[in-house]
Amino acid sequence: MNIKMLVYILGKVLLIEGVLMVLPIVCGLIYGESQVVIYAALAALYVAIGFLVSFKKPKNMTIFIKDGCVATALSWIVLSVCGCIPFMLTKEIPSFTDAVFETASGFTTTGASILTNVEALSHTSLMWRSLTHWIGGMGVLVFLLAVVPMAGGSNMNLMRAESPGPTVGKIVPRVRSTAKMLYYIYIALTVLEVLVLFFCGMPLFDSICSAFGTAGTGGFGIRNDSFASYAPHIHWIVAVFMIMFGANFNFYYLLTTRQPGKAFKMSEVKVYLGIIAFVTAIICFSVYGMYGSFEESLRQSLFQVATAITTTGFATTDFDLWPSIAKFLLVTVMFIGACAGSTGGGIKVSRFQIMFKTIKREIESYIHPKTVRKVHLDGKTIDGDVVHSVALYFFIYLLIFVGSMFIVAFEGHDLVTIFTSVTATLNNIGPGLSMVGPTQNYSFFSNISKWVFIFDMIAGRLELMPIIVFLTPAAYKGIIKKPKKVQNG
Repeated sequence: MNIKMLVYILGKVLLIEGVLMVLPIVCGLIYGESQVVIYAALAALYVAIGFLVSFKKPKNMTIFIKDGCVATALSWIVLSVCGCIPFMLTKEIPSFTDAVFETASGFTTTGASILTNVEALSHTSLMWRSLTHWIGGMGVLVFLLAVVPMAGGSNMNLMRAESPGPTVGKIVPRVRSTAKMLYYIYIALTVLEVLVLFFCGMPLFDSICSAFGTAGTGGFGIRNDSFASYAPHIHWIVAVFMIMFGANFNFYYLLTTRQPGKAFKMSEVKVYLGIIAFVTAIICFSVYGMYGSFEESLRQSLFQVATAITTTGFATTDFDLWPSIAKFLLVTVMFIGACAGSTGGGIKVSRFQIMFKTIKREIESYIHPKTVRKVHLDGKTIDGDVVHSVALYFFIYLLIFVGSMFIVAFEGHDLVTIFTSVTATLNNIGPGLSMVGPTQNYSFFSNISKWVFIFDMIAGRLELMPIIVFLTPAAYKGIIKKPKKVQNG
């Protein structure tokens, strides 16, 4: 394992985190808040430590997939732990466990919160809290790849470890250029949403924080009722942008390079949009009698479906009061999630596509045993290793899901609360049903359960394997050499 390279990456990550704290510092200065002193001191400390640690570039810049997984997992742990310190020092979230929970929820774009009164936070902390979503949405290591050149297959190994989806491909010949292109698209869409919201009547501060939450598909609101008190046209705008950020970013790259034909042939995007339309229509019909007009029924249905399938976590209504069929469909799309190569969480549409096609192939092999059939997606043959990795992902996902439920169940809460709290954290959604519904929070859970959720949030954001490799002792074999036995005589 390339230890020097791991330390170098962690130093760069800490440096980036310190630099990004400039935005909440500026916000605090504008509003004249005392919390800005703490953020400024921490930003300077993080930049200094990060600079000293990563000042000397290692001679060996190569990092393999095992190292990439460990580096990614460690980076997100460092981000969460260091990112929570401002909340503790300002005493806005004094508990270490609660502060880590809130920060990890932010960076992993989960949106689950332990805060009972969000509006009591300073503008400085609200901005930092929302910014964690934006940082985590595309991934800090993807940003690192865009600005720091590495050697050999290091770029792809880091991107594979952090980027969501069953496969990670280069949309342009060089991986570093791919990382840059992804961030260009990400920034452009974020700025577009800020401008649209602002010019449609939302205050600038609210527009920025809301855009950060939407872009990262995170869901931290700056009001206690999330988005319920905003005007209906704001609901429509945010719903559309949530859906946009849940689409595969390759789709936007093809559009910007004037290849609309290829873009609209992407089956994952078509299935993703089809699921949204189908589920929205059914829910709209089932909740029609609960609202005053068809427009409101459709708006509430689309917003909640968009926030569930993209795993954003915003809310405009208490969907825990909806009929069982509506809640069932929302939980279902929470599992499905957004597209691969998006900022959304969940299992991902493409994984379900691959699994359904694999099942179909296996059934056909029983009917026609002599026929050799392969799994295809968008006209390309899916490699057997990808099919294997998808099946492995589902198995590991099930183990973590059941194990998490088992631990949390000791608290004695109702089954819906336990099931949907694990669903919401492992799929990076935020709100669930019952005691963790859209109008509730996670503050009542014990510290043990909160650490389980923290693990689930990070594991879910990193697509399971990086955190599994990080926790596997065999990954560190050879780092600590055993002393040789000295023979007598």
